[in-house]
Amino acid sequence: MRRPPAITGLRGAGGIRIVTLDWKPVSWATVVDHYAVYADGTLIGKTVYPHFVHRGLGFTGVTRSYSVVTVDAAGNRSAQSPATAVANLTSVTISGTPIATVGTFDGKGSELALSPKGYAQYPTRFPSDVDYTFGTSTPAADWSYLLPGPADKWAGTKNHRAAFRFDLPAVPEQDLDLALWLIDSHASLAASALLTINGAEAGRLTFANGATKGSTIADSTYPGSPLKPSYLELPLPKALFRPGQNTLELFKDQGSWIAYDALGVFARR
Repeated sequence: MRRPPAITGLRGAGGIRIVTLDWKPVSWATVVDHYAVYADGTLIGKTVYPHFVHRGLGFTGVTRSYSVVTVDAAGNRSAQSPATAVANLTSVTISGTPIATVGTFDGKGSELALSPKGYAQYPTRFPSDVDYTFGTSTPAADWSYLLPGPADKWAGTKNHRAAFRFDLPAVPEQDLDLALWLIDSHASLAASALLTINGAEAGRLTFANGATKGSTIADSTYPGSPLKPSYLELPLPKALFRPGQNTLELFKDQGSWIAYDALGVFARR
């Protein structure tokens, strides 16, 4: 028995609830059946590509030791690759202190306006789009469960905004963090939105393609749920904030809808 070559160049990057692995594929001279991927010595998946995403890892960072084995068409196995240690990221919803939030970070959007399937009412319920003030507005009445985009005919085939207003007693001493969790998004047209803080551009948020089911289903947590949740967390420079009322705005100028789990601004501990 001749072993296929071991893979080289294994590297990984951690995200919220995921670790993404990449490696250099073996030479074309080897007929590869699949690559077997291991975490802490346990088989976690197989792939025919030199790429693997380890999902469902929780919201607290844990370091795991990953390795990969080449399996050829005859079933022969290579030696394990050199291991690489990678940690998923700890969510700011765990590491930080909430300043202002809308929705509950629980994988569900049922507490938000129009949920679970009232998207067609958006143009009449929110004719000027969403404008939400933390501490005064209520999620069930004032924050739509979907943020539509210009690809959505039911919302007028135009750009849409969601404004989130909250007070600060002073300019923060450290950068703040944004957590934007989605229960789902459009499968091929999720695209992106512009993020602004008090009118200043803070970045463009690119959304993962989902399952196009979150417009009618509000829960991504039950066994067999067809939804594909995703998580965006990023720093917000302290210089963008001011004492008194601050406005965070999502401007959906590309693609189709996203379905919220929750949105929040967090201080660092």
